[in-house]
Amino acid sequence: MKKYIIQKNPFVVPTTDGKLIEEHHGVPTTNNSAISIAHMIAPPKWKEPFQTPEFEEYTYIISGKKQFIIEGETVILEAGQSIKIEKNTRVQYSNPFDEPCEYIAICTPAFDFTKVHREEE
Repeated sequence: MKKYIIQKNPFVVPTTDGKLIEEHHGVPTTNNSAISIAHMIAPPKWKEPFQTPEFEEYTYIISGKKQFIIEGETVILEAGQSIKIEKNTRVQYSNPFDEPCEYIAICTPAFDFTKVHREEE
């Protein structure tokens, strides 16, 4: 039995907002509920509704910029920067800028849409 998994075919999450989400490890790909790792590209002018997830989320910016509104505070990260947002924190993710933002998102435990608690816009 191998003690590693190489992910060559990430699960591409269907979206309607132009955002690319390639989940490499997590529930739909490796049946791992402890962690999810996804490569994402948020298009210019993209945003999600506010949410209060039941999981921690780490974000590492590869290129572009990403805006976070965390408990009312606006934080902007650029390429090479990262952030950890604690679970049960109200946050909004967006890319209000003119260039795409490419990043890696890691959630512990794994991302679960039923535990993200997105608000109605």
